[in-house]
Formats: sequence, structure tokens, C-alpha cells
Amino acid sequence: MRALSITHQRDAGPGVFAEACAAGGVDLDEWHISETDAPPADPFAYDAVFSFGGAMHADQEARHPWIAPERELLRGLYRAEVPLLGVCLGSQLLAGAAGGAAVASSRPEIGWIEVEVTPEGAEDPVLAPLAPRFGAFSWHSYECELPAGSTVLARSPVCVQAYRLPDGPAWGIQFHAEVSALQVAAWIEEYHVDPDAVRIGVDPQRLGAETATRIGAWNQLGRELCSRFLEAAAAYSPVSGVR
Repeated sequence: MRALSITHQRDAGPGVFAEACAAGGVDLDEWHISETDAPPADPFAYDAVFSFGGAMHADQEARHPWIAPERELLRGLYRAEVPLLGVCLGSQLLAGAAGGAAVASSRPEIGWIEVEVTPEGAEDPVLAPLAPRFGAFSWHSYECELPAGSTVLARSPVCVQAYRLPDGPAWGIQFHAEVSALQVAAWIEEYHVDPDAVRIGVDPQRLGAETATRIGAWNQLGRELCSRFLEAAAAYSPVSGVR
């Protein structure tokens, strides 16, 4: 099995999802799309595709010229039923590719938040073990407006935290299940470059201390979530011919 990681910046890549891929015998290629237009192989030839996060926003096409082409690519992959998992920015791009949108949230969610799994999420092959609720690490100022027919799998008081698109094996999560201990430490250390983090008064010492006590369990949750997605991908992959 082969998977593609679409990575938007060097400190926001697959994280512990790469560990889950390796443990499952999945070959993971990483495409730094903001640095090169050329993917490591034909994206449509992969059994699964991930799109990860980044400090940029989904409506900043003028500043980041790769955003619009990636959205179009995700639209094509979705229509071809290539299994997809979008994370944070990736989930917003995926929702937009399927007919939804990304909009500014009523307030940023930065740090550890509580997420409630919906009844539909409790029956979903990727989200079900997280029911009825779980604590999640989050860092975003935008959220998804879902296309018609989508299934909301999890929510926070602010926004949709997980969804499944209709007519294909495609999921989006707003929280950062992939983030490794090293990645999150770098994000917290550089919190001041995010104007929203500064505006809402993120305390890096407090957030770092809380994260140190929670990141081990969170990383295990992330590896398991990724593994369940890969299992679902194996069941649906057009490359393998299985539906």
C-alpha cells in the first residue's frame, strides 16, 4: 500500500501519522507542495492521500499560489474515489474541493479543547473509538462549511471537528491528531508569529506544561486514528480495485 502526504510547510508534516504508516507497512511519500509543483508520483496512483495543515489560510490563494491547484487536485481525487484525509488546513481545502468552503471561525481554537463525537461519528470506522468525547490539540482560526450531504462526526463548541464527505472515502479533521511532540513544541515556541495566538493571549509556558502531560496519550490516539483511516482506505481504494 502507498500513501501520499501533501505537506504545506516543513514543521507541519505527517508527524505520528508517518509512524502509523511505517508500522502498517505503508510506503509514505511526502510532497512539499509549497516548494515544488512536481509530486513524487502521480497522486491518482496512491491508495490514500493526506493533506496536512499550515499557518496559511485556505482563502489566501494570492499569497500562496499552490492553494488553488491543490484544491483542484483534491476535487479530482475525491471524484476518483481515492481515499482522502484532510487535517486542519487540509480539511478546509478538502471541504472546498467538494463544494463547501473555509471561513473564519467565531474565535480561534489554540491548545487543548474538548470535542464531542456525534451519534454518526460513533458509528464511523475512523472516529468511532473516540466516542463519546475526547480532548484534542487544536490550532486554527478558520473552519469548514461542509458541502450538502456531508456527515458531521464530531464537534466542539466552536465548529465542526470531524466530517465525512458523501459519495466517497473522504474524511476531514480540524484537530491535529498527527502532531508529534517535536512539532507541537516548535509551534508553541513560535506562537508569537501567529497574530491570532497573540490576540487571544496564548500563554506558551502554560500550554507547554499542559502539552507535556498529554502529548504521549495524544500521539497514541493519532497513530490509531491514522491506522483506522488506512484500513478504511484499503477497503475502498480504486488502485486496489476494492470498493
